[in-house]
Amino acid sequence: MRAMRALLAGRDTLVVLPTGGGKSAVYQVPATLLRGPTVVISPLLALQQDQIGNLNERADPALRAVRISSAESPSKQAAALAELRSGAAKFLFITPEQLSSPERLAEVRALRPALVAVDEAHCISSWGHDFRPDYLTLGHLIRGLGRPPVVALTATASPPVREDITARLGMRKPRLVLSGLDRPNLFVAAAHCPSEDYRWRRLLTLLKETDPPGIVYVPTRRAAEELAERLSDAGFPAQAYHGGMAAGVRHRRHEDFLADRVPIMVATSAFGMGIDKQNLRWVAHVALPDSPDSYLQEIGRAGRDGEPARALLLYRAEDVALQRFFNGGAPELKELRAVAAVLHNGPVTRSALAKATGLGQRKVASHIGLLEQVGAVATGAKGELTVPRYAPLPDQAAREALAEYARYQAGQRSRTDMMRRFAESRGCRVQSLLGYFGEQLSRPCGHCDNCHGGTSEVIPGDGPYPLHSTVRHAKWGSGMVLGYEKDRMTVLFDDVGYKTLSVSVVQAQGLLALEANRG
Repeated sequence: MRAMRALLAGRDTLVVLPTGGGKSAVYQVPATLLRGPTVVISPLLALQQDQIGNLNERADPALRAVRISSAESPSKQAAALAELRSGAAKFLFITPEQLSSPERLAEVRALRPALVAVDEAHCISSWGHDFRPDYLTLGHLIRGLGRPPVVALTATASPPVREDITARLGMRKPRLVLSGLDRPNLFVAAAHCPSEDYRWRRLLTLLKETDPPGIVYVPTRRAAEELAERLSDAGFPAQAYHGGMAAGVRHRRHEDFLADRVPIMVATSAFGMGIDKQNLRWVAHVALPDSPDSYLQEIGRAGRDGEPARALLLYRAEDVALQRFFNGGAPELKELRAVAAVLHNGPVTRSALAKATGLGQRKVASHIGLLEQVGAVATGAKGELTVPRYAPLPDQAAREALAEYARYQAGQRSRTDMMRRFAESRGCRVQSLLGYFGEQLSRPCGHCDNCHGGTSEVIPGDGPYPLHSTVRHAKWGSGMVLGYEKDRMTVLFDDVGYKTLSVSVVQAQGLLALEANRG
């Protein structure tokens, strides 16, 4: 209700609710009371289709939804616009790629939208686990729509992701609604596996103890194929899903899983957004996820019907090295310099920039994102790329962008470290996990393996530094206090990411100084 009231008052709003927590209702209810259509920007056609179907099944004219995407013919796209102009339809579902066309942007602007809803908003953040370069243009696209109020929705957003969403979308003092990340019906467990054989046997134990359907998350495409085959041979019918498959195959397997024709899906993180399945009984990870962000999102798909469900993480020490490998590969200085040099020659489109540099569209989008963060490029009203008046020269811009990437990598390594700390914790797992997101549970959750094993302890709700206060470290700079666990405290530093510190050592050596809180 807080989010709905804020939107009806015309205020930008950032909503973080768990999977199945009713995020769609946050914009659908106010939309019926606002004059003008609501534009819903969503990254996946399958996710859009589910939401459109749910709205149109109600046969309520005030909730009718249409879509403009690559899946519709030009005549259907024209019909959709006509329905919106006449008021016969209230919701327009669209992808960022469609809005990137100046002609399409002008057509949608002419509808005078009353609200823009950005679904799966963590996709806009380079700190987010589903980062999509095409989302980087959304801030200027929303301005191109006349800058109606914006609601950004996500199921998981740690503090740096929330800040990134707010900045990249150009949100104006948004109301933050953060609620209910704890899921009492979800039993959370983790087990260290000394060998791959042990990990395999623990997975089989889970499958024997619980009913399908379920998802097994794996780190690589090859692992998805091999494990699905091995499970099927062991009498547990499974299918694989990953981003390397043909789109048609992925679509069929997605539909088969939703229809309970596939009891077990073995998947990479590509199998995620768009799963609107209420009866998922378990989610297993057979490798350490890259961050608590992706982990919380993935386990949140289990037990959406409110019935008991399980989340099991089976990790090995080698998993950390694998994540380090995935997060390698810094952009090349010469490529960044080449992009910056072309930009200095005058306004240019993204496609022209890709052609001039010989780089792929995705790489160009990623490089532009880094250069934007150091003030070396700006996006005009029609989507053209320009160089701000006081931007650094190409060589300096490239070096500053590379330094920004190094800062991001340090943050990403710290998130993997936090995931490992969660896996190895002897305390309440949910307290540890929610503390990463800045939400503190005052008592052990009672629905994790450590709580059931008797190793969780009541931890202080506060410590020598108030929660969410700003502190400064002589080496790591400014940071935010996120939580406490026994004698440990977690601080998110602006430049080096998450650090877990001993409270007694911090106090004895005076390592942190309390600062005035930031905005």
